[in-house]
Amino acid sequence: MNGLAFLIPIALLLGLAGLGGFFWSLRTGQFDDLDGAAQRILIDEEDEA
Repeated sequence: MNGLAFLIPIALLLGLAGLGGFFWSLRTGQFDDLDGAAQRILIDEEDEA
């Protein structure tokens, strides 16, 4: 039972840190161009040279 007194706050803090990181990535524009990375893999740069 004493272990739960330590594990529950730690789990809540880690969850809040993950949520904070997600909102930070949204605010800084990490998810703005979702299709660009998928399209870039199809471009063959060897033919252009």
